[in-house]
Amino acid sequence: MLQIDHLTTADAKVTLDDVSFVFEAGKIYTILGRTGAGKTELLRALMGLNPLTVGTVKLDEEDITERPIRARNMSLVYQQFINYPHLSVLDNVAFPLRRQGKDKAEAHALAGQMLTTVGLGEFLQRRPAQLSGGQQQRVALARAMVKQSRILMLDEPLANLDYKLREQLREEFPRLVADNVESVILYTTTEPREAMELGNTMIVMHDGRVIASGAPADLFAHPPTKDTASVISDPPISFISGFVRDNCLYFSEGHLAPSEGLLLPADGPVTIALRPDAIEPDGAFNAQIGLSEFSGSQTIIHLDFDFGRAIMMVDGIEAFTAGNDISVSIRSEHIMLFAPDGGNITLRNNQNG
Repeated sequence: MLQIDHLTTADAKVTLDDVSFVFEAGKIYTILGRTGAGKTELLRALMGLNPLTVGTVKLDEEDITERPIRARNMSLVYQQFINYPHLSVLDNVAFPLRRQGKDKAEAHALAGQMLTTVGLGEFLQRRPAQLSGGQQQRVALARAMVKQSRILMLDEPLANLDYKLREQLREEFPRLVADNVESVILYTTTEPREAMELGNTMIVMHDGRVIASGAPADLFAHPPTKDTASVISDPPISFISGFVRDNCLYFSEGHLAPSEGLLLPADGPVTIALRPDAIEPDGAFNAQIGLSEFSGSQTIIHLDFDFGRAIMMVDGIEAFTAGNDISVSIRSEHIMLFAPDGGNITLRNNQNG
């Protein structure tokens, strides 16, 4: 178990602000946040690379806050994966085992097994420059995993790979780390889909703080704050400043918003959040198409309403011309409401949150 309490840093490009959490062995924790949210800073603080101004780090209840880097039993893989160009693939992976004091034969045997696990058993004697980008990243992952560190930290490990390689390694990742049952695995990413697919628990960071944590599906369905909803939504969620009056929901004066099934709060201002699946072609709301773009097998359309901007997503590749008018419907079952302080106040007739 890894426990961090009130981690706070200073004198860095991104600082941590009172971060506390308990991580359990055998689980994958995906840490989601935009660039600058503090994800890398957190990993570097755990590793002992960035000094703390406040806070403690405990591993199995032992305080390791002042322990030197090499004595922390941690491994860290950056998105700019680093391999030793003058060493073979086998020697790259065996290198940390040799530093642990294992003899050459044992180190090579363990390294060979790990390389077979990551699908590189046929490339043991090649140099990194003779491998593809995805294969080189697997070497870096194998070198980190072969140590069987108690804490395995992966800082956006797929970010620099092309789309196909990212998809391939994303699918393979759970299998690659399946044997690390005694390890706490921390995986940072800026991609909500990646965070939700790979983690047992998702941690959302924003401005150097942990703003939410929990099961990925639960956080997506019920984000506790507006900031959380913004970070975990891809394509982006749309926020419109609205209000409640006389038990009716309005986008703006004269523009009534659908609220069937919603339990509305007392009269006053609210933020109305629309995910792309809340908007569908054909309906009572008129908008102008601002931009149309393709994402895989879906089309994302940016819409300008009289009361604000929002994004609609439809299946398939369709042509939507910028500047054209369009009528759409807005589904109240996909609307969320946030209070002026940013808290989620969405209540529905058939649920309590």
